[in-house]
Parts: sequence; C-alpha cells; structure tokens
Amino acid sequence: MIRSLLTLAICLAAFTLHAEDPSDGKLRIIVFGAHPDDAEYKTAGVAVKWARLGHHVKLVSVTNGDIGHWKEAGGPLAQRRSAEAAACAKKLGVTSQVLDIHDGELLPSLENRKLITRVIREWKADIVIAHRPWDYHPDHRYVGVLIQDAAFMVTVPFIIPDVPFLKKNPVFLYSSDGFQKPYPFTPDIAVSVDDSFEQKLDGLHELTSQVYEGGASGSAEYVANVPPATDEVARRAWLKRRWGARQSNEAEKYRDLLVKLYGEEKGKAVKYAETFEVCEYGRRPSPAEIKQLFPFYPAQ
Repeated sequence: MIRSLLTLAICLAAFTLHAEDPSDGKLRIIVFGAHPDDAEYKTAGVAVKWARLGHHVKLVSVTNGDIGHWKEAGGPLAQRRSAEAAACAKKLGVTSQVLDIHDGELLPSLENRKLITRVIREWKADIVIAHRPWDYHPDHRYVGVLIQDAAFMVTVPFIIPDVPFLKKNPVFLYSSDGFQKPYPFTPDIAVSVDDSFEQKLDGLHELTSQVYEGGASGSAEYVANVPPATDEVARRAWLKRRWGARQSNEAEKYRDLLVKLYGEEKGKAVKYAETFEVCEYGRRPSPAEIKQLFPFYPAQ
C-alpha cells in the first residue's frame, strides 16, 4: 500500500512538472549513435542548420567507445572519445552526451530501454534520430531496437514515473545506411548541407581517434597514409575529400527526392546531402509537418 501511494505521488509530481516545463518555441532534436562518432557522422550537417536557427540539438553516444581503437582501449580511450565528442559538439553548436555502457556490449534490455526512454523524455524531444536496426555492428542494431521500443514508451505515464512523460509522441527517424536486407534505406527527407558542410568538417576534425587514426579498423599503416597533425591544411583537405565524396554520393543517390523537396532548380544544384527515413513506430508526420520540422526548404 505504501509503495502504491509513493508511486502515485511520483506520477502526480511528474504530471505537474510536465505542465510547468518552460518552452521557447524551438524544436528539440536528439540523435542517438552507437559510438562517439556515429551521430556526428550521420547528422552533423543538419544539426548545424537547426542550431543556427536556435533549435536545440543533442548528439548522444549510447556506448562510451572504449574498444573503438586499434591501439588503445579501456577507460583512457573512453575519456578521450568523450572529450572528442564534446569538442565536436562545440564546433557544431550543439550538445553532446556519452552514456556509460561498454562499447561492443550494448543489449536491448529492459534496463537500457528505460534509459533511452528517460534520455528522450529529459530532452523533451520533438525529433529522435537513430540507426536502423539492420546493420553490421551489434551496437548499431541494438540502438535501433531500443529507439523503436522507446517510441511508444516515451508517452506512457506509469513507466519511469519520476520523469515527465511526453504528451506528444516525437517523430522518430532513421539515419541513412547502405544495407539492403530486410529492405534498403528509403528516405522520406533529404536535406542539403551545402551551407553547413564546412562546419560539419570542423566538428569531425575533432574526432581524431576515429577520423585520422581509423578507430577500431585503423592501423599504423592507416595513420601513415593520413597527413600529419602538423600539416593542418593537408589534413583538412584529406578530410574534405573523403566526406565530400560521401555526402555528394548521398545527394546523387537521392536526387529525385531533393528535387521534390527543393524544386527543380535548387534540387538539382545540391552538392552535399543528409537523408532520413520516417520510422512508422513514432508520429507519422505529414509533408507539411516535415517542412516545419526541417525548416530549410523554399516556399513552393
């Protein structure tokens, strides 16, 4: 009886807190990546665009990345990668968070479902972005599963009652990937990042352990083929070539969607793009709402 009354009191407090939450009218976006580089790689360009308009963006690493290097591991690597993610976020003008779960050990457990639900609620998210649950890396897959599981739970009052539940379900989105089974990535949203690409590179430049040392797939040979840190100009040019190719390939692959969203002339002129697929488990936005959530498209 005492426990039931305590639970009820906590829930009522949560309802009150929800009603009193301040709002500045800006969008609140949270992006989940499996490791301290994934959210940055997939969404830094659009994150910059949101941040420039005063919207609130948080990039979350669900694991601490403590085995994500060919030469380093453990607590020192986790601290290094957390610092890199924070430095990247500062360059992008967004917020960073690294959860304390070991790299390579993420599971879609009840505990982690509650953790992800809590983080989304605490951010009061309007948009949630994450990996699809079909990926080469188990951590990536399970981030996708956990996000899907949270897509309903964020609105349920009596789970995690100490954190105010969301009265409006966020729009849940998948970031792009190249995997084909069980079905290929099929974007509903394509955003030109031509005007934010250089700032994205500024952020990625801070992810030294991954970008310039190759992370878990790196080697001494990999590092030897990257311009040294003492040659800043050459290093940045190397980074731009790699990411320019990646983002331009994405623009070319989804050119028809860019034309649909930007119009013929502007859509065909987009050089770099980031793309997203709507997850059917969250709120299903209309085309008009997509343009409100991604306020970058010209009036048509």
